[in-house]
Parts: sequence; structure tokens; C-alpha cells
Amino acid sequence: MKRRDFLAATAATAAVGVSAGLAAGAVKSSAPAGAAATPRAVKGRLKQSVCRWCFGGMKLDELCRAAKDIGLQSVELLNPDEFATVAKHGLTCAVASFVKSNTIGKGFNRIEHHDAIIAELQERLPLVKSAGIPQQIVFSGNRGGMDDKEGLKNCAIGLRRITPLAEQLGITIVMELLNSKVDHKDYMCDRTPWGVELCKQVGSPRFKLLYDIYHMQIMEGDVIRTITDHHQHIGHYHTAGVPGRRELDDRQELNYKAICEAIVATGYTGYLGQEFMPSRDALTSLREAFVTCDV
Repeated sequence: MKRRDFLAATAATAAVGVSAGLAAGAVKSSAPAGAAATPRAVKGRLKQSVCRWCFGGMKLDELCRAAKDIGLQSVELLNPDEFATVAKHGLTCAVASFVKSNTIGKGFNRIEHHDAIIAELQERLPLVKSAGIPQQIVFSGNRGGMDDKEGLKNCAIGLRRITPLAEQLGITIVMELLNSKVDHKDYMCDRTPWGVELCKQVGSPRFKLLYDIYHMQIMEGDVIRTITDHHQHIGHYHTAGVPGRRELDDRQELNYKAICEAIVATGYTGYLGQEFMPSRDALTSLREAFVTCDV
């Protein structure tokens, strides 16, 4: 299942998201949330989160209990009506989900979309602030025949309209880097250099990139060097195994321990979001991913 399809389905309500996840074969764990392996010392140098949409077969309460038991500190990509649920479990939401007018394919790269997106973000950001959530996700939109330079200019114009409010509230807006080769055909913000240049043109400390390791491995590779060279423009990270967007195990090509060590070495203090689709028992896979990235 592609996240594009899931996100479109979940824009209205969380309930729709659950059914969409189930329809796509999201794995529901039969293991109790508290069923832990032999206790191990948590290093905790890198705060970890889990993306809600990947575990759509589980109720949010169930996922929160499991996340806390494993050692994760956040369940992310949530809508405002879900913020209170994570809070009651003593967790946060590292990144709030997108606003309805700014889907993956419809974004800041077109001037005609700006008014609607800005209006929604002006309503959303105070809610994010009130819930103690540090970041809000946005998307560039698809090319649709548009030149990347024009899209870059348009994105900067739109983002400069909302970053003053983000600065005032202390919320970081993060635009996600996604691959346009496999999962999100025609998406514009599909390479790190383009995203870095956008950060420079926006010129706000409250606008950064969401560096998705899975997506950028597909598009450009050289993950550790990229993170090391451009970490100052990265506000959040996502994981998944390549190829297949599955577990972070030895069946995929990325060395997540080394990548996470590199992230920590940059002085990063934010969250790493687990965004893989489980192919087996969901909570076992999540626990294993947590251990792999706990460096």
C-alpha cells in the first residue's frame, strides 16, 4: 500500500484511516502490547516515534500502549482529534498530519493553492502548539509539467507567508522528501539538493526538511554523507527498508545502525519516525526496529 493512497483516505477522519489500513492488509498484532522480550538497557540517544498510518489495523489506543511499552516517545502523523489520545498515554505526536488542502500531489508549488493551504495552516498551527507538538508536515505537490525552478520559487513564496506564524508559535514546518521513482510519481520535492535550496530561499529557522531515508535511498543514495552535509536543514527523519518498505532487517540494503549513529553525530535532538509496513507480527517488527535504531 502506498502512503499517498492512505493519506488521501485519512484526510477526513481517523476512522476512515483505520478501515483503509485494514483494507490494504495492514498487519494487526495478536501479541499483547506488554509482551516484551528480555529487558534491555535503552541507550536513548535518538528519540523514536512511529507513524500511525503504517499500523492502521490497530486502534490508536492499542498502538500507543505498545509504543510506550517498547520505548517509543511518539505516535505521529495524527489529526487534531487524535492529539488527546497520545497525550493521555504520556506520549507526544512528533509531526502533525497534513491539512486537507495540502495533499502529496497538491502542494505549495502552485500559487493558486496557496490561499487555501495557508488558511488551513493558520487554523492548524495554534492547535499543534496547544498540544505541545513540535512540527507540522507539508508537501510540495506534483510537477504536472511544471519546471522545478518555477516550483521552487512558488513553494518559497507560499512558505514565506506561513513561517512568520510558525516562528511566533515555535512550530517547525517540515516538507517531506519523497521518491518519484516508485511510490509518488511526479512528486517535485524528490531530491535533497532541491529541498536544501528551498530552505535557503525560505530563510526561516522554522522551515526544514523531513528526510525520509527510504525515499532518498531510492532517489539518490549516499544517505550518511547527505545527512552529514545537510543536517542543519533537516527537522525530522523517517525509516523503512529498501526495497519494499518493510522491516529494518537483513533482507534490505540499508545499514540503519550506521545511519542512526550518523544522525546522532550531527547533534540532532529531534525524532526518528518508524514508517515501515510490517510484513509479519506488527509489534514484534516495531520492537526490533526500535532496538536497531537505539544507538
